[in-house]
Amino acid sequence: MTRYLIGRIGQALLVLWGAYTATYFILYLLPGDTLAIMLSASGMEADGLSPQDLAKARAYYGLDKGLFAQYADLLWRAVHGDLGQSLSLGRPVSGLLAERLPQTLALAGSAIVLSLVAGIGLAYLTAYVQYRPLKTALARLPSLGFSIPVFWMGLLLIQVFAFALDWFPATGSQGVASLVLPAITLAIPSAALYAQVLQRGFQGVWQQPYIVTAFAKGLSRAQVQARHGLRNAALPLLTLVGLQVGNTVSGAVLVETIYSRNGVGRLAQEAVLRQDIPVVLAIVAVAAAAFVAVNLIVDLLYPWLDPRISPTAKVS
Repeated sequence: MTRYLIGRIGQALLVLWGAYTATYFILYLLPGDTLAIMLSASGMEADGLSPQDLAKARAYYGLDKGLFAQYADLLWRAVHGDLGQSLSLGRPVSGLLAERLPQTLALAGSAIVLSLVAGIGLAYLTAYVQYRPLKTALARLPSLGFSIPVFWMGLLLIQVFAFALDWFPATGSQGVASLVLPAITLAIPSAALYAQVLQRGFQGVWQQPYIVTAFAKGLSRAQVQARHGLRNAALPLLTLVGLQVGNTVSGAVLVETIYSRNGVGRLAQEAVLRQDIPVVLAIVAVAAAAFVAVNLIVDLLYPWLDPRISPTAKVS
């Protein structure tokens, strides 16, 4: 187990470094001059400054260094816990993340809980129902969830529940009520995916010998499905939950924009438009860290769900 954990931590560090490096060089491939974009965002134009003033500004923000020199400087500071300063806002990146991260964590956490409850509940109900027309209708609901674009679903929920019924606010990030519609919007695609995978999992385990044995012991259908069917059918779902963390973070960018929430997703969108490299790199690093942490937890949970799976067997 110790060897396995050391290997997984090494892989996690490699993923973090790869995401950080790839993001840095992709940002520099974007058209436009970083300093000119920053000045334009603040209401100034680069043409209105003298060459001496432009040179001083580039030196102040470290933009006068070479591409690899800037990368090495940013990476070295990040390794030591210094995420740098926002080029467009003139504030420490760590302070910006501390302000915005709680909003995104609340949204992502609520969406993950909703998607798991809805996805598992739908799959469980589909497996339990024996009336064929209803079973078929429930089995097709995940496909409907896949086919609806997130932005369209967000606008539809705003139109119905915010404007027509006036149950929830259409925008903002104040209070629990403002979290309901964004969380539902973000949860629907993941819930559809969880339901579809778990539905197939139930189909695969329903005819297994241990299910037949459980019925022979006199257990009811609900008891067999809950005690034996769900636990074994959930193995593929557990892997999927780890992978969906990345999709939840990327989906937060769109959802927070639709609902005008002041979270990390919206901050990332603004930072990319302004080519605010330190902010984007910090957000990517945080998202990658969350991704690898969740996947490590998922790997450690596998032996608990299925004792036949040994973590040490994965290390070669």
